[in-house]
Amino acid sequence: MSDTTRRNPMLMMGKSAAITFYLTFALFPLYWLLKIALTPDRLIFTEGTNLAPSEITFSNFTSVLFKTDFLSYFGNSLIVSLGTAAVTTVIAAGAGYAFSRFHFSGKKIIIAVMLITQMFPLLMIIAPIYKIIASFGLLNSLSSLIIVYTAFNIPFATFLMQSFFDGIPRDLEEAAMMEGCTRFQALRKVVIPLTLPGLGATLGFVFTAAWSELLFALMLISKNDTMTFPVGLLTFVSKFSVDWGQMMAAGVLALIPSCLFFIFIQRYLVQGLTSGAVKG
Repeated sequence: MSDTTRRNPMLMMGKSAAITFYLTFALFPLYWLLKIALTPDRLIFTEGTNLAPSEITFSNFTSVLFKTDFLSYFGNSLIVSLGTAAVTTVIAAGAGYAFSRFHFSGKKIIIAVMLITQMFPLLMIIAPIYKIIASFGLLNSLSSLIIVYTAFNIPFATFLMQSFFDGIPRDLEEAAMMEGCTRFQALRKVVIPLTLPGLGATLGFVFTAAWSELLFALMLISKNDTMTFPVGLLTFVSKFSVDWGQMMAAGVLALIPSCLFFIFIQRYLVQGLTSGAVKG
């Protein structure tokens, strides 16, 4: 805490109030999601505006887990999200390192093309992508989603990784190579440990993007056994009604892997800040 904040209690109270307001604003939708999931169906509309339900039930969760295909959707989303995150991060790390460390002909053109690909609206290119995926016979397969998600996430992930590589002095690699390391060994022993925060951030970004993506999953997947979680949520919407309780319960369950994934990534974020030091 700075000396100015200590000398000005009103400033400290203002900062605390601002942080509290932001946390309330950010977390209230999650609380409401959980509140509806725990509310019995007969009370959802009669107590819709109450901050807490007068009665709590876990029937929505048991119905989602044992009476629907949620676990299948859940598993499909995990496969697609983890596969996309892993493939994209590996490719982006290699491309980001190349853009950061090497000068070659056509480098600026490649970067410009990657930037241009981010400017097209998804609705504009969904039809061509559908035709391409169909021509390879990949419709209704999880591999089609991994391919599409990877292609769309590589440009941003590459620039993100490049920024982390740019922040690492080249002198560290040169010192390692002067000690007898090859470039690959210097990359593995010196650069990669220092870029673990970047790898963690890239993994987290790509995983979240793939986990919550709906448009391509809706267009490329039509079979129930290969649906992902966002598409599976639509099964709770019928022609004349919406099963809000089960839908909210499914939403709560879907938050679990994202939270666990970021807890796992946090270990490497902290490790990346402390590892890779050069001994004197």
